[in-house]
Amino acid sequence: MSLLPYALARPFLFGLDPEAAHELTLHTLERAQGTPLEWAYCNGRVDDPVTLAGLRFPNRVGLAAGLDKNARCIDALGAMGFGFAEVGTVTPRPQPGNPKPRMFRLPQANALINRLGFNNDGLDAFIANVQRSSLRAGGRPNSMLLGLNIGKNAATPIERATDDYLACLDGVYTHADYVTVNISSPNTKNLRALQGDAALDSLLGALAARREALSQQHGKRVPLFVKIAPDLDEAQVAVIAGTLQRHGMDGVVATNTTLHREAVKGLKHATEAGGLSGAPVLEASNRVIGQLRAALGQGFPIIGVGGILSAPDALGKIRAGADVVQIYTGLIYKGPELIRQAAISIKKGF
Repeated sequence: MSLLPYALARPFLFGLDPEAAHELTLHTLERAQGTPLEWAYCNGRVDDPVTLAGLRFPNRVGLAAGLDKNARCIDALGAMGFGFAEVGTVTPRPQPGNPKPRMFRLPQANALINRLGFNNDGLDAFIANVQRSSLRAGGRPNSMLLGLNIGKNAATPIERATDDYLACLDGVYTHADYVTVNISSPNTKNLRALQGDAALDSLLGALAARREALSQQHGKRVPLFVKIAPDLDEAQVAVIAGTLQRHGMDGVVATNTTLHREAVKGLKHATEAGGLSGAPVLEASNRVIGQLRAALGQGFPIIGVGGILSAPDALGKIRAGADVVQIYTGLIYKGPELIRQAAISIKKGF
């Protein structure tokens, strides 16, 4: 169990600029992983295995993409007790993202707004970091699963987006337990247009074909998931569900951040551009999860993410229709203890 209660560290971190606190945390985790300092934040992993898309998840609580964009802290995340972690989003070429400031806390709402814009060191550096992790080098059985989340460069025209996704898929394929196709960040211009009928059909068709070629080449079929937004109506969700099934996608991640601001209206930073995450997204995320489950039927894997700040929130997302869950903003507000609490709650709820 962790030797350092997060309640002691949080006031210091919340006294810093949000992005500075984020970078300090990643730097600390990166330096501490694999050393005795890991005991400051480690948790025993709750054993609650489930098989989805042909993968054995050690438990049902994972890390959402966006926290570790460059795959620097994979072993540290494993030590926290996650059953799986998704790192990225990575783009083919390095890019700085949007101008700072670009992260904002809304503590009264247990929420964040970010407009980072896929800031990352690029595909080559990302893959090198994945390969460097003990998780990959050791190949330990029953260890945390690793999802690699891919996107497009901001400078790539939306008409050429498929080229970027294919380049990323080629690069990460042999290193991933599963790959997530991020088409739902609100912080890359026009990216969410890829959720439209024709654009999604074209993109997923190209990715499915490339996956089959890579599967033949490497003798390994890596599951493909697609991450969607919460700002979709029921008809749009139904179309996406049909497209996922038609192209043989293995699962869906629901959901990304929201552009809606009703739940935080009047709060400081509420009008900042970017995606809103945390508690205000819980209801919309669960609504989309329920609609997906109704459209996809039982047996199609759904990773539920958005607004988990407590163990009951995590269990509620499972009851809404998700098979496993991911957290991110909840980790910032509640600390690593939330991982174990959520995993225990879900285990007891079944």
